[in-house]
Amino acid sequence: MESAFDAKSVLAVMSQRPGVYRMLDRDGDVLYVGKARNLKKRVSNYFRASGLDTKTMALVSHIDAIDVTVTNSETEALLLEQNLIKKLKPPYNIQLRDDKTYPYIMLTHKDAYPRLAFYRGSRRRDATFFGPYPSASAVRESLSLLQKVFRVRQCEDSYFRNRSRPCLQYQIGRCTAPCVGYISPSDYSLDVQDASLFLQGRSDTLIQSLGHRMEQKAEAMEYEQAARIRDKISDLRRIQSQQVISGDGNDADVLAAVLEGAYTCVHVIVIRGGRIIGSRNFFPKDRMAETPADLLTAFIAQYYLRDSGELAAAAIPAEVVVFPVIKEQKGLQEALSAAAGKAVSVRGNVRGHRARWRDLALSNAQLAIQSHINNRQSMFKRFEQLQTELSLDALPQRIECFDISHTMGESTVGACVVFDHNGPLKSDYRRYNIEGIQGGDDYAAMDQALTRRYGKLSSQLQALQDAPTLGPGEEAEAQGADAEHIGSVKDQELLASKVPDILLIDGGKGQLAQAIDVLKGCQLPEIMLIGIAKGISRRAGQETLFVATVDGMQELAIPGHSPALHLLQQVRDEAHRFAITGHRARRAKTRQQSPLEQIPGLGPSRRRELLKYFGGQQEIMRASESDLARTPGISKKLAGVIYEALHNE
Repeated sequence: MESAFDAKSVLAVMSQRPGVYRMLDRDGDVLYVGKARNLKKRVSNYFRASGLDTKTMALVSHIDAIDVTVTNSETEALLLEQNLIKKLKPPYNIQLRDDKTYPYIMLTHKDAYPRLAFYRGSRRRDATFFGPYPSASAVRESLSLLQKVFRVRQCEDSYFRNRSRPCLQYQIGRCTAPCVGYISPSDYSLDVQDASLFLQGRSDTLIQSLGHRMEQKAEAMEYEQAARIRDKISDLRRIQSQQVISGDGNDADVLAAVLEGAYTCVHVIVIRGGRIIGSRNFFPKDRMAETPADLLTAFIAQYYLRDSGELAAAAIPAEVVVFPVIKEQKGLQEALSAAAGKAVSVRGNVRGHRARWRDLALSNAQLAIQSHINNRQSMFKRFEQLQTELSLDALPQRIECFDISHTMGESTVGACVVFDHNGPLKSDYRRYNIEGIQGGDDYAAMDQALTRRYGKLSSQLQALQDAPTLGPGEEAEAQGADAEHIGSVKDQELLASKVPDILLIDGGKGQLAQAIDVLKGCQLPEIMLIGIAKGISRRAGQETLFVATVDGMQELAIPGHSPALHLLQQVRDEAHRFAITGHRARRAKTRQQSPLEQIPGLGPSRRRELLKYFGGQQEIMRASESDLARTPGISKKLAGVIYEALHNE
């Protein structure tokens, strides 16, 4: 369809100054946000008579209006462009699937015994942050290493304050048990200082300091402590030998971008203190990139400028090495320098160890995109095979799977995972903490999880269908109306896309029956229901499949070698993994919390008095009501409350 947009009249009055332009469709929705050094010259390129690629032509065909904002400089335009992209999420701009803030390692200040922990979020003033790290797994790997070498505590404050004896971490040599005073604050602060030096990338300084300390201990004939320091030095030397370290010890990120047809990949290597601390692959959606350089330019801007504040500034290193070389290198340098509050260089032509880093990033990007393409093509073929095996008229677009996880009825969690033609759609995953049922009742748990998922979806769809629909341009007239009672065709389409074509239930006929009952009460489009039950041997490939039909439940036979069965198994296994991970986290949180913390009126001071008086929680459980009342600070009335809470199961 040709656009009726009059580009000539718009361009005739357009400024030639730097700024940002927003391309809108006939409904007023933003299609694309771009920035330019010369607005008129840049926007004119979209409407030239020839030479446009198919991607740009597809964008231009939908343009109904163009809004512009003039800025003082190209740097201001770049920063404004990224703010608008983050806020508006235009479909033709690059989209990063992971929009989380950067992960860090946090070292607290306020505690007598500071804590090292994983951190993601806004900046706190009572802590020091090290990073950023390329992924959460890189942070946890570093924390595990720190625990082995420096033995600084990583437990939650609530857990730390209520210990009466050392935990397992002390028993296996990964903590010095500061919770029960086995180490003095001054000795503990040395471990904290050592860990901080290591995290700053100053390993050589740290090893020299440890060497002096070891000699002092040996001269004082404290041989056991000297041996511990010797072992720590050996561990640090081993870590150094496993990592490539550059001579300058600078911070840098190395990025390489590749395009393969409609697929894109950017590989990021993170270097801090001259050491590679991790790497990560990104597969952004970019409908406008024609070359790897275009992709990389858009990626860099959004990757570094998507957040604001001190932590975001700290995430921008002093040097960004790129492949391929990009044209807008100077503008990006200025914008990154402004955001970071320091000089930032963007370089493509490099030599020495930087060239080796760049080549390594390119090799990883090329391998990653081939693997990504193979996985996506394989996934699509599995969906096609599933359509054949189930005799469906149309190719299924969305599969959802539910699983329930608990330990003998404790901390029950229901989990839902979602797959489409690209594989797992993790942004749509959900967990449900199951409450108010008898422990171990899987049927009731499944009923609750499904009701919470599809009952809400059904209500939202019904509300939109009953609401008046706004036409083009009517949004402004409805500003005073209640937004919850105004529907739109796009909202209905978005919600309808959340309805699965296939609902997979991890379980047999009982769980499948619960799903049938729940969906009967929901006004949703038709959904195919399949139950996947483990066979007698509980081995992969020997599952029993049940499909819900108008005549009841029928067993479904799919050959064990079929890609369709492999797809169902993959979705089921992912649901099981997601459910059990959530259950373990909930169970651990419950078990870390003492029963004493659940008793009203029993604050931290009184809990400490109880533990001190009786010597531990087991003795408190054995104590009578009169024994409890003898504790300093515990009245007879409170003793009765404590006794009833601990013994009234």
